[in-house]
Amino acid sequence: MKIGIDISQIVYGTGVSVYTKQLVSGLLSSDKSNQYVLFGSSLRRRGDIKVFTDSLKGKYSTIIYSLPPTILDILWNRLHVLKIESIIGDIDVFHSSDWAQPPTKAIKITTVHDLVPVLYPKWSHPRLVKVHKRRLQRVKEYVDRIIVPSNTTKKDLVKMGFDEGKVWVINEAPGNQYFRQGKNKIDHFKRKYKIKDNYLMAVGTAPRKNIKRVIKAFINSDYKDKYQLVIIGEHNNIPNIRDYVKFTGYVNDSEMPSAYSGAGALIYASLYEGFGLPILEAFACETPVITSNRGSMKEIAEDAAFLVDPRSTKSISMGINGVLSKRESYIKKGKEKVKKYSWERALKETIKVYEQK
Repeated sequence: MKIGIDISQIVYGTGVSVYTKQLVSGLLSSDKSNQYVLFGSSLRRRGDIKVFTDSLKGKYSTIIYSLPPTILDILWNRLHVLKIESIIGDIDVFHSSDWAQPPTKAIKITTVHDLVPVLYPKWSHPRLVKVHKRRLQRVKEYVDRIIVPSNTTKKDLVKMGFDEGKVWVINEAPGNQYFRQGKNKIDHFKRKYKIKDNYLMAVGTAPRKNIKRVIKAFINSDYKDKYQLVIIGEHNNIPNIRDYVKFTGYVNDSEMPSAYSGAGALIYASLYEGFGLPILEAFACETPVITSNRGSMKEIAEDAAFLVDPRSTKSISMGINGVLSKRESYIKKGKEKVKKYSWERALKETIKVYEQK
Protein backbone atom coordinates (compact mmCIF):
# COMPACT_ATOMS: atom_id res chain seq x y z
CA MET A 1 0.00 0.00 0.00
CA LYS A 2 1.23 3.52 -0.82
CA ILE A 3 0.55 6.10 1.88
CA GLY A 4 0.95 9.86 1.50
CA ILE A 5 1.42 12.06 4.57
CA ASP A 6 1.38 15.87 4.75
CA ILE A 7 4.31 16.86 6.98
CA SER A 8 4.14 20.64 6.36
CA GLN A 9 3.25 21.31 10.00
CA ILE A 10 6.58 20.08 11.39
CA VAL A 11 8.05 23.60 11.05
CA TYR A 12 5.72 25.28 13.56
CA GLY A 13 7.29 24.10 16.82
CA THR A 14 3.90 23.13 18.28
CA GLY A 15 2.40 19.97 19.73
CA VAL A 16 1.10 19.16 16.24
CA SER A 17 4.69 19.40 14.96
CA VAL A 18 5.89 16.97 17.62
CA TYR A 19 3.04 14.56 16.82
CA THR A 20 3.82 14.62 13.10
CA LYS A 21 7.54 14.01 13.62
CA GLN A 22 6.90 11.14 16.05
CA LEU A 23 4.29 9.62 13.76
CA VAL A 24 6.35 9.77 10.58
CA SER A 25 9.69 8.68 12.06
CA GLY A 26 7.94 5.86 13.92
CA LEU A 27 6.00 4.60 10.91
CA LEU A 28 9.05 4.58 8.68
CA SER A 29 11.19 2.69 11.20
CA SER A 30 8.54 0.12 12.17
CA ASP A 31 6.35 -0.44 9.08
CA LYS A 32 8.18 -2.65 6.59
CA SER A 33 5.09 -3.49 4.51
CA ASN A 34 3.91 -0.13 3.18
CA GLN A 35 5.57 2.58 1.13
CA TYR A 36 5.35 6.25 2.17
CA VAL A 37 5.37 9.52 0.25
CA LEU A 38 6.05 12.58 2.41
CA PHE A 39 4.66 15.88 1.16
CA GLY A 40 5.74 19.19 2.66
CA SER A 41 5.21 22.78 1.61
CA SER A 42 6.54 26.02 3.05
CA LEU A 43 7.48 29.34 1.47
CA ARG A 44 10.44 30.10 3.72
CA ARG A 45 11.22 26.88 5.59
CA ARG A 46 11.63 24.27 2.90
CA GLY A 47 15.13 23.70 4.26
CA ASP A 48 13.78 22.72 7.70
CA ILE A 49 11.47 20.18 6.10
CA LYS A 50 14.37 18.73 4.10
CA VAL A 51 16.57 18.47 7.19
CA PHE A 52 13.84 16.41 8.86
CA THR A 53 13.20 14.14 5.89
CA ASP A 54 16.93 13.58 5.33
CA SER A 55 17.18 12.28 8.91
CA LEU A 56 14.60 9.54 8.34
CA LYS A 57 15.14 5.87 7.56
CA GLY A 58 12.70 3.56 5.80
CA LYS A 59 10.74 3.07 2.57
CA TYR A 60 9.78 6.61 1.58
CA SER A 61 10.12 9.37 -0.98
CA THR A 62 9.85 13.11 -0.39
CA ILE A 63 8.24 15.94 -2.35
CA ILE A 64 8.74 19.48 -1.01
CA TYR A 65 6.97 22.54 -2.45
CA SER A 66 7.37 26.28 -1.85
CA LEU A 67 3.68 27.14 -1.63
CA PRO A 68 2.68 28.94 1.60
CA PRO A 69 -0.25 27.63 3.70
CA THR A 70 -2.45 30.54 2.58
CA ILE A 71 -2.22 29.47 -1.07
CA LEU A 72 -2.88 25.81 -0.24
CA ASP A 73 -5.86 26.92 1.86
CA ILE A 74 -7.33 28.67 -1.17
CA LEU A 75 -6.59 25.85 -3.59
CA TRP A 76 -7.61 22.94 -1.38
CA ASN A 77 -10.05 24.20 1.23
CA ARG A 78 -11.89 26.90 -0.70
CA LEU A 79 -11.71 25.95 -4.39
CA HIS A 80 -11.07 22.25 -3.76
CA VAL A 81 -8.84 21.94 -6.82
CA LEU A 82 -5.38 20.45 -7.50
CA LYS A 83 -5.57 16.79 -6.55
CA ILE A 84 -2.76 15.64 -4.31
CA GLU A 85 -2.06 12.88 -6.88
CA SER A 86 -0.98 15.57 -9.37
CA ILE A 87 1.81 16.46 -6.93
CA ILE A 88 2.88 13.18 -5.33
CA GLY A 89 1.55 10.56 -7.72
CA ASP A 90 -0.99 7.79 -7.16
CA ILE A 91 -1.55 6.73 -3.55
CA ASP A 92 -3.93 4.47 -1.66
CA VAL A 93 -4.20 6.61 1.51
CA PHE A 94 -3.54 10.29 2.25
CA HIS A 95 -3.07 11.42 5.86
CA SER A 96 -3.42 15.17 6.23
CA SER A 97 -3.42 17.61 9.08
CA ASP A 98 -6.83 19.10 9.86
CA TRP A 99 -5.65 22.37 8.27
CA ALA A 100 -5.63 21.36 4.62
CA GLN A 101 -7.87 18.89 2.75
CA PRO A 102 -6.69 18.37 -0.83
CA PRO A 103 -8.97 16.56 -3.25
CA THR A 104 -7.89 12.96 -3.77
CA LYS A 105 -9.11 9.60 -5.05
CA ALA A 106 -7.36 7.93 -2.12
CA ILE A 107 -8.80 7.09 1.29
CA LYS A 108 -8.67 10.41 3.16
CA ILE A 109 -7.53 10.45 6.80
CA THR A 110 -6.89 13.43 9.04
CA THR A 111 -5.92 14.01 12.66
CA VAL A 112 -7.92 16.52 14.71
CA HIS A 113 -5.88 17.42 17.79
CA ASP A 114 -8.23 19.81 19.54
CA LEU A 115 -11.22 22.09 18.92
CA VAL A 116 -10.21 25.20 20.85
CA PRO A 117 -11.14 27.88 18.27
CA VAL A 118 -14.54 26.26 17.65
CA LEU A 119 -15.53 25.33 21.21
CA TYR A 120 -14.00 28.42 22.86
CA PRO A 121 -13.97 31.18 20.24
CA LYS A 122 -13.32 33.91 22.82
CA TRP A 123 -9.78 32.55 23.26
CA SER A 124 -8.90 32.97 19.59
CA HIS A 125 -8.80 35.77 17.04
CA PRO A 126 -12.13 36.02 15.14
CA ARG A 127 -10.34 35.36 11.84
CA LEU A 128 -8.80 32.17 13.24
CA VAL A 129 -12.19 31.03 14.50
CA LYS A 130 -13.72 31.58 11.05
CA VAL A 131 -10.90 29.67 9.34
CA HIS A 132 -11.14 26.75 11.76
CA LYS A 133 -14.91 26.45 11.37
CA ARG A 134 -14.55 26.40 7.60
CA ARG A 135 -11.76 23.82 7.68
CA LEU A 136 -13.59 21.63 10.15
CA GLN A 137 -16.56 21.64 7.79
CA ARG A 138 -14.21 20.41 5.07
CA VAL A 139 -13.11 17.58 7.35
CA LYS A 140 -16.74 16.61 7.92
CA GLU A 141 -17.54 16.66 4.20
CA TYR A 142 -14.47 15.07 2.63
CA VAL A 143 -12.55 12.94 5.14
CA ASP A 144 -13.18 9.19 5.36
CA ARG A 145 -11.58 8.59 8.78
CA ILE A 146 -10.63 10.97 11.58
CA ILE A 147 -7.99 10.26 14.23
CA VAL A 148 -8.32 12.03 17.59
CA PRO A 149 -6.07 11.74 20.68
CA SER A 150 -8.79 11.31 23.31
CA ASN A 151 -12.34 10.13 23.92
CA THR A 152 -13.10 13.69 25.00
CA THR A 153 -12.27 15.06 21.55
CA LYS A 154 -14.27 12.27 19.92
CA LYS A 155 -17.33 13.14 22.01
CA ASP A 156 -16.91 16.82 21.09
CA LEU A 157 -16.86 15.95 17.38
CA VAL A 158 -19.93 13.73 17.68
CA LYS A 159 -21.80 16.56 19.43
CA MET A 160 -20.89 18.74 16.45
CA GLY A 161 -22.56 16.31 14.06
CA PHE A 162 -19.64 14.12 12.98
CA ASP A 163 -20.28 10.46 12.21
CA GLU A 164 -19.11 8.52 15.28
CA GLY A 165 -18.12 5.57 13.09
CA LYS A 166 -15.55 7.69 11.27
CA VAL A 167 -13.72 8.79 14.44
CA TRP A 168 -10.86 6.68 15.82
CA VAL A 169 -9.30 7.40 19.23
CA ILE A 170 -5.53 6.88 19.25
CA ASN A 171 -3.78 8.15 22.36
CA GLU A 172 -0.48 9.96 21.95
CA ALA A 173 2.53 9.26 24.18
CA PRO A 174 5.74 10.94 25.35
CA GLY A 175 8.75 10.67 23.07
CA ASN A 176 11.63 8.38 24.00
CA GLN A 177 13.63 11.38 25.27
CA TYR A 178 11.27 11.77 28.22
CA PHE A 179 12.77 10.05 31.25
CA ARG A 180 14.29 11.18 34.53
CA GLN A 181 17.34 13.33 33.75
CA GLY A 182 20.55 13.41 35.76
CA LYS A 183 21.64 16.21 38.08
CA ASN A 184 24.06 17.76 35.56
CA LYS A 185 21.38 18.30 32.93
CA ILE A 186 18.93 19.64 35.51
CA ASP A 187 21.53 22.05 36.90
CA HIS A 188 22.42 23.21 33.37
CA PHE A 189 18.75 23.96 32.68
CA LYS A 190 18.44 25.94 35.92
CA ARG A 191 21.58 27.97 35.23
CA LYS A 192 20.56 28.76 31.66
CA TYR A 193 17.14 30.08 32.67
CA LYS A 194 18.22 31.58 36.03
CA ILE A 195 15.91 29.35 38.06
CA LYS A 196 16.13 28.86 41.80
CA ASP A 197 16.90 25.46 43.30
CA ASN A 198 13.30 24.43 44.05
CA TYR A 199 10.57 25.17 41.55
CA LEU A 200 7.13 24.14 40.39
CA MET A 201 6.41 24.19 36.69
CA ALA A 202 3.59 25.21 34.36
CA VAL A 203 3.60 24.85 30.56
CA GLY A 204 2.17 27.39 28.12
CA THR A 205 0.56 30.81 28.46
CA ALA A 206 -2.38 30.67 26.03
CA PRO A 207 -5.71 31.71 27.61
CA ARG A 208 -6.86 28.11 28.07
CA LYS A 209 -3.74 27.39 30.15
CA ASN A 210 -5.36 29.34 32.99
CA ILE A 211 -2.05 30.84 34.12
CA LYS A 212 -3.47 33.80 36.07
CA ARG A 213 -5.35 31.43 38.38
CA VAL A 214 -2.32 29.14 38.62
CA ILE A 215 -0.16 32.08 39.76
CA LYS A 216 -2.73 33.19 42.32
CA ALA A 217 -3.16 29.63 43.57
CA PHE A 218 0.60 29.19 43.92
CA ILE A 219 0.95 32.40 45.95
CA ASN A 220 -1.92 31.26 48.20
CA SER A 221 -0.38 27.80 48.71
CA ASP A 222 1.73 26.64 51.65
CA TYR A 223 4.81 26.41 49.43
CA LYS A 224 5.22 29.89 47.91
CA ASP A 225 8.29 30.57 50.10
CA LYS A 226 9.88 27.18 49.43
CA TYR A 227 9.48 27.07 45.65
CA GLN A 228 9.55 29.35 42.63
CA LEU A 229 6.82 29.01 39.98
CA VAL A 230 8.48 28.55 36.58
CA ILE A 231 6.23 29.04 33.56
CA ILE A 232 7.50 27.69 30.24
CA GLY A 233 6.62 30.37 27.70
CA GLU A 234 6.37 34.12 27.17
CA HIS A 235 4.58 36.26 29.74
CA ASN A 236 1.94 37.55 27.23
CA ASN A 237 0.87 40.44 29.48
CA ILE A 238 0.53 38.13 32.47
CA PRO A 239 1.96 39.85 35.58
CA ASN A 240 5.51 38.68 36.29
CA ILE A 241 5.60 38.64 40.08
CA ARG A 242 9.21 39.09 41.10
CA ASP A 243 10.73 36.38 43.30
CA TYR A 244 7.65 34.17 43.03
CA VAL A 245 7.16 33.68 39.28
CA LYS A 246 9.63 33.16 36.44
CA PHE A 247 8.73 33.11 32.73
CA THR A 248 11.37 31.28 30.71
CA GLY A 249 10.39 32.33 27.22
CA TYR A 250 10.86 29.69 24.52
CA VAL A 251 12.40 26.42 25.69
CA ASN A 252 13.73 23.96 23.12
CA ASP A 253 12.07 20.54 22.99
CA SER A 254 15.38 18.89 23.86
CA GLU A 255 15.48 20.80 27.17
CA MET A 256 11.97 19.90 28.29
CA PRO A 257 12.92 16.55 29.93
CA SER A 258 15.35 18.47 32.16
CA ALA A 259 12.69 21.07 32.92
CA TYR A 260 10.24 18.38 34.07
CA SER A 261 12.87 16.39 35.94
CA GLY A 262 13.96 19.38 38.02
CA ALA A 263 10.43 20.45 38.98
CA GLY A 264 8.84 19.63 42.30
CA ALA A 265 5.56 19.22 40.41
CA LEU A 266 3.80 20.16 37.18
CA ILE A 267 0.74 22.38 37.54
CA TYR A 268 -1.39 21.78 34.45
CA ALA A 269 -4.74 23.30 35.36
CA SER A 270 -5.94 24.05 31.84
CA LEU A 271 -9.53 24.94 31.06
CA TYR A 272 -9.47 22.74 27.95
CA GLU A 273 -7.05 20.40 26.15
CA GLY A 274 -7.52 18.03 23.25
CA PHE A 275 -5.18 15.59 25.00
CA GLY A 276 -2.72 17.05 27.50
CA LEU A 277 0.60 15.44 26.58
CA PRO A 278 2.61 17.37 29.25
CA ILE A 279 0.85 15.27 31.90
CA LEU A 280 2.41 12.09 30.49
CA GLU A 281 5.75 13.78 29.81
CA ALA A 282 5.92 14.78 33.48
CA PHE A 283 4.97 11.27 34.61
CA ALA A 284 7.75 9.84 32.44
CA CYS A 285 10.26 12.21 34.08
CA GLU A 286 9.07 11.14 37.55
CA THR A 287 7.44 14.47 38.28
CA PRO A 288 4.05 14.55 40.09
CA VAL A 289 1.15 16.40 38.48
CA ILE A 290 -1.70 18.67 39.48
CA THR A 291 -4.24 18.85 36.65
CA SER A 292 -7.85 19.65 35.84
CA ASN A 293 -10.76 17.43 36.83
CA ARG A 294 -12.37 17.77 33.40
CA GLY A 295 -12.15 16.57 29.83
CA SER A 296 -9.12 14.85 28.41
CA MET A 297 -6.93 15.76 31.40
CA LYS A 298 -9.09 13.77 33.79
CA GLU A 299 -9.36 11.02 31.16
CA ILE A 300 -5.58 10.68 30.86
CA ALA A 301 -4.42 11.25 34.43
CA GLU A 302 -7.25 9.56 36.35
CA ASP A 303 -6.08 8.94 39.92
CA ALA A 304 -2.36 9.26 39.11
CA ALA A 305 -2.54 13.08 39.45
CA PHE A 306 -4.22 15.41 41.93
CA LEU A 307 -7.36 16.57 40.10
CA VAL A 308 -8.53 20.15 40.71
CA ASP A 309 -11.30 22.49 39.61
CA PRO A 310 -9.43 24.79 37.17
CA ARG A 311 -11.82 27.68 37.81
CA SER A 312 -11.12 27.65 41.55
CA THR A 313 -7.82 29.07 42.78
CA LYS A 314 -8.56 27.49 46.17
CA SER A 315 -8.87 24.07 44.56
CA ILE A 316 -5.57 24.53 42.66
CA SER A 317 -3.86 25.64 45.90
CA MET A 318 -5.17 22.51 47.61
CA GLY A 319 -3.74 20.48 44.73
CA ILE A 320 -0.30 22.02 45.17
CA ASN A 321 -0.39 21.38 48.92
CA GLY A 322 -1.71 17.85 48.45
CA VAL A 323 0.84 16.74 45.86
CA LEU A 324 3.87 18.22 47.60
CA SER A 325 2.86 16.70 50.95
CA LYS A 326 2.63 13.23 49.32
CA ARG A 327 5.08 13.70 46.49
CA GLU A 328 6.61 10.21 46.41
CA SER A 329 3.19 8.60 46.30
CA TYR A 330 2.18 10.65 43.24
CA ILE A 331 5.51 9.99 41.53
CA LYS A 332 4.90 6.24 41.88
CA LYS A 333 1.35 6.56 40.52
CA GLY A 334 2.55 8.60 37.55
CA LYS A 335 5.31 6.12 36.66
CA GLU A 336 2.73 3.32 36.51
CA LYS A 337 0.17 5.35 34.58
CA VAL A 338 2.53 6.41 31.78
CA LYS A 339 3.33 2.76 31.01
CA LYS A 340 -0.15 2.48 29.49
CA TYR A 341 0.78 4.97 26.76
CA SER A 342 3.33 4.23 24.05
CA TRP A 343 4.13 5.32 20.52
CA GLU A 344 4.51 1.65 19.56
CA ARG A 345 0.83 1.12 20.31
CA ALA A 346 -0.15 4.41 18.65
CA LEU A 347 1.71 3.46 15.46
CA LYS A 348 0.09 0.01 15.27
CA GLU A 349 -3.36 1.55 15.72
CA THR A 350 -2.63 4.19 13.07
CA ILE A 351 -1.63 1.53 10.55
CA LYS A 352 -4.92 -0.26 11.33
CA VAL A 353 -6.75 2.93 10.37
CA TYR A 354 -4.77 3.10 7.12
CA GLU A 355 -5.48 -0.55 6.27
CA GLN A 356 -9.14 -0.62 7.30
CA LYS A 357 -11.27 -1.79 4.37
